[in-house]
Amino acid sequence: MAITAQDVKALREKTGAGMMECKKALTECNGDISEAEKYLKEKGLAAVAKRAERATSEGRLFVRQEGNKIALVELTCETDFVANNADFIAAGEKMLDVTLANGYTKVEAEHETILEPLKVSIRENMKVAKVEIVEIPADSIGSFYVHSDKKTGAIVVIKGSTAEAVKTFAYDCCLHIAAFTPAYTSKKDVPESYIADQKEIFKAQMDQDEKMASKPDNVKEGILQGKVNKHLAEICFEDQMFVKDDKKTVTAKLAEVGKEVGATLSFVTAKLYVLGK
Repeated sequence: MAITAQDVKALREKTGAGMMECKKALTECNGDISEAEKYLKEKGLAAVAKRAERATSEGRLFVRQEGNKIALVELTCETDFVANNADFIAAGEKMLDVTLANGYTKVEAEHETILEPLKVSIRENMKVAKVEIVEIPADSIGSFYVHSDKKTGAIVVIKGSTAEAVKTFAYDCCLHIAAFTPAYTSKKDVPESYIADQKEIFKAQMDQDEKMASKPDNVKEGILQGKVNKHLAEICFEDQMFVKDDKKTVTAKLAEVGKEVGATLSFVTAKLYVLGK
């Protein structure tokens, strides 16, 4: 059976496969477009399986707020070129649609179904790495930020007031988190094992310092604890110096904004998102 250019074009529009692949599929299936479509799908899925172990270190974070929910989807791929592909971006946005519509809090089959045809047509390994929904309680403000590279973002929820000043502060906190990438929200979140490890590191450094040898043990202990406290202040969001006022910690700025709006404010969520982590 003769294969026409219109047949090839029709199959290509249905499958997203290349022209030569469509022509070959039609030839193999005696010009039957339905069979050729099935042939290409089976071939494409087999190729997808072979690519499944390839590293996916590129991609994008997708974030959207609707009502009292903020949804996040992390979609990864092999190359930055694909991360900027319009179809890849559209898939991420569609995943936000289904996440918010269904209240998904983890990767579900529906997310994978959206991604499957893209894996076949683009020919890269891709993964839905993360799906989350952050709830915004009553009398609270939620905000989010995604950096221009689409690989770093933050979500912040502050409870106590819905005033405009709190909304602005919540967004500024998102900027702060994306810029300073704190490891923990507050000191109480830091594992004791981590603190113990840091003490050992600082103690080893002090033991190598000749000036420390003559100091009394209680002085050494005070210096050691001071080093630990300084380190914790550097890695804990609430104790870092605020990005827009480096004379005040985030906690102090929170209290200041609370006083301004006449409310006691607290962080419900203050989370950093980094692609691949």
